[in-house]
Amino acid sequence: MSKPVAVVTDSTASLPADLVEKYHIHVVPLRVVWDGVAYRDGVDMTPEAFYRRLAESKTLPTSSQPSAQDFVDVFRPLLDEGYDVLTVVISSKMSGTMSSAQQAKEMLGADNIEIVDSLSTGMETGFHALLAARAAAEGASLAECKAIAEKAREHSGFLLMVPTLEFLHRGGRIGGASRWFGTMLRIKPILEVRGGRVEPLEKVRARRKALQRMADITVERVGDSKPVRLAVVHTGAEEDARQLLAQLSERLDPVETLIGDVSPVVGVHVGPNGVGVVYVAGM
Repeated sequence: MSKPVAVVTDSTASLPADLVEKYHIHVVPLRVVWDGVAYRDGVDMTPEAFYRRLAESKTLPTSSQPSAQDFVDVFRPLLDEGYDVLTVVISSKMSGTMSSAQQAKEMLGADNIEIVDSLSTGMETGFHALLAARAAAEGASLAECKAIAEKAREHSGFLLMVPTLEFLHRGGRIGGASRWFGTMLRIKPILEVRGGRVEPLEKVRARRKALQRMADITVERVGDSKPVRLAVVHTGAEEDARQLLAQLSERLDPVETLIGDVSPVVGVHVGPNGVGVVYVAGM
């Protein structure tokens, strides 16, 4: 009989608190650094407080990854309690978080910790961790949970509309969309997370059209795959997010829908008033 599996993720996964509690998911926070003060993502700095301050502040925040010790502090008690550990983290091409998790595993000398690079962030990472945690709750082994997270990675996508590329550009997360930077007046870029990076998809001339186009692309990507799981996330644009989720729910008949704020650490790079769609199709 296999050991029970505990699922660990990082705060960029933006998982709703009720699901974190229900499936006993352990969250390691990244940090927002603002005016020389480091805040734990989602702990010392909530999304509401972050986006309110971002709208008013004359200074801009940066972000930093967790340390290896941050992961050790989560891993060690779980190992002591007899768990195998699956860790699902933000793309290694966006953050050094995965490297910290790997260092923690080496520090503990534990061969029953598995680490999955989600090659994404936000609720796409969140869905990978959530589906694995549900399997763990049903008694799946560490290898089975890891396989589910990796399968979810192949069946998911993340589209994003941002009012400006300024924040992604400043944070070095702009990827291939750098060629659009400086020519974006009155253009609303649609981006996607592809190959672990934020890449350009389409340029649309108005916000409303960009949101509609993002919905159309999601429907095209999902196709006939069932079941469908959806999350619409935002950086202070809740009404747009709710309208987009309602439209997609009508068109795709998902078995699960989530809506929520993008975590402050991701918001550092996205900026205010962005809207994103995450889908998992066929799982």
